[in-house]
Amino acid sequence: MSTHGPTAIGLDSGAMLALIHTEVLKILADKGESWAGAFGPQTRFLDGGLPFDSLDLATLLVALEQLTGTDPFRAGFRQFTTAGELATLYLEAAAG
Repeated sequence: MSTHGPTAIGLDSGAMLALIHTEVLKILADKGESWAGAFGPQTRFLDGGLPFDSLDLATLLVALEQLTGTDPFRAGFRQFTTAGELATLYLEAAAG
């Protein structure tokens, strides 16, 4: 199944990226940080300018699982570095 059309969670790649962006901004706001940089598929979570650490990333994954009802890591951790890669993991798991 293509990750460009709607999936079982009702999101396409653009909507999934928007959801990730929204949750990233919420996590940053909760810790008193702000970030006005460009956000897109190539945005790196760690070591990329985004003021995000591993705890923030774990918080993001929990929030996304709750919001989508999908856990792309159920069978074990899958490597990702960018927002686009994370969006693809969720869309593939939903299409599963």
